[in-house]
Amino acid sequence: MERLKQQLDFVMEIDKLKHIYRQNLVADGSRRENDVEHSWHLAVMAVLLQEYSAEPVDLLKVIKMVLLHDLVEIDAGDTFCYDPEAGLDKEERELKAAERLYGLLPPDQGGELRALWDEFEAGKSPEAKFAICLDRLQPFLNNYHTEGGTWRRHNVVSSQVRKRMAPVGECSPELGELVESLIEDAIAQGLLGTGPRSNGTN
Repeated sequence: MERLKQQLDFVMEIDKLKHIYRQNLVADGSRRENDVEHSWHLAVMAVLLQEYSAEPVDLLKVIKMVLLHDLVEIDAGDTFCYDPEAGLDKEERELKAAERLYGLLPPDQGGELRALWDEFEAGKSPEAKFAICLDRLQPFLNNYHTEGGTWRRHNVVSSQVRKRMAPVGECSPELGELVESLIEDAIAQGLLGTGPRSNGTN
């Protein structure tokens, strides 16, 4: 029963992820997206878009990664990707959170899930590369479909977006081409600027 108690304690602890809000909006622009919605969206995208990965991937492993990778934000909070100052201690905060959260589980399960989180963070395996690709693509699509979303609110420019989205093209030429076409269209529509940043973040 101690094993079951640990598992259920973890289940209830991760309910807190529903209250971690991200910078980007949901697709209708009505509110900010939370981490659970983001993770669910990535899992569905993994099922649908697996065929576009340049390397074969273990789909179940990818799904586990995308469902688990943001759990650390329960403790560490969401770090806005275009704010370098906020990201200075990101690794330290997230490592500490991973130790606590995965430590709540029985050692065998905690070790397995922590290893998947570490693999995602390292970004070396085909599964990690594909999971990262999806993690970059989903908020990009939301920004495009919310008339620039956080790009406009934070004065993000195209060079920053291209740098952020580089792992997509590296993982999937087809998805990389899609991203580039949407960036060009966003620029043409005035949703994404091309000049230097005015507020010092990147």
